[in-house]
Amino acid sequence: MSYVVGLTGGIGSGKSTVAGLFVAQGAALVDTDAIAHALTAPGGAAMPAIAAAFGDGVLRADGALDRAAMRARAFAEPAAKARLEGILHPLIRAEADRQVHAASAPYVILAVPLLVESGSYGERCDRILVVDCAEATQLARVVARNGLSAAEVRAIMATQATRAARLAAADDVIDNDGPPSALPAQVERLHRQYLGAALTKVKANC
Repeated sequence: MSYVVGLTGGIGSGKSTVAGLFVAQGAALVDTDAIAHALTAPGGAAMPAIAAAFGDGVLRADGALDRAAMRARAFAEPAAKARLEGILHPLIRAEADRQVHAASAPYVILAVPLLVESGSYGERCDRILVVDCAEATQLARVVARNGLSAAEVRAIMATQATRAARLAAADDVIDNDGPPSALPAQVERLHRQYLGAALTKVKANC
């Protein structure tokens, strides 16, 4: 039984950077965003069901999901988002579980952007780690990184759990409001903590 740390945070919080630092310390990473991209890539396992549900209008020429077209469809038709999630989420969970069970590292970082919103992923985790920053910081980072307008970023943020809700769900918090140089020391401290907890779990299950 792997020791699993659920990693989450709002858009622009720096989850990917933090995940990479844990991997550098020796943790395994299971990234549900990466799984979702693989499922919706050309030949991805989710694409036949998506094409059947939504038609060719949400497909790129190479057979992958056209994310911009799907996003526009979901905004215009709220039921479309639920249908897409009904296709993708069971496949993502199954593959995430497979990767967690296959991991040989001392512990697993399970990166789930909507961990707090989903509910079921929290049940899979021994610990929940939130990467936190001010909403103004999120907004500025995503505008600069993705080229979206402030209104578009606020619309995305409105679909996610509030900062207060994420912090209420957290067992541990990494503060990413400052410079990137402030992150490694926080990750190293938690890495030592998770190593100890993983060893305790192994001994308890022996």
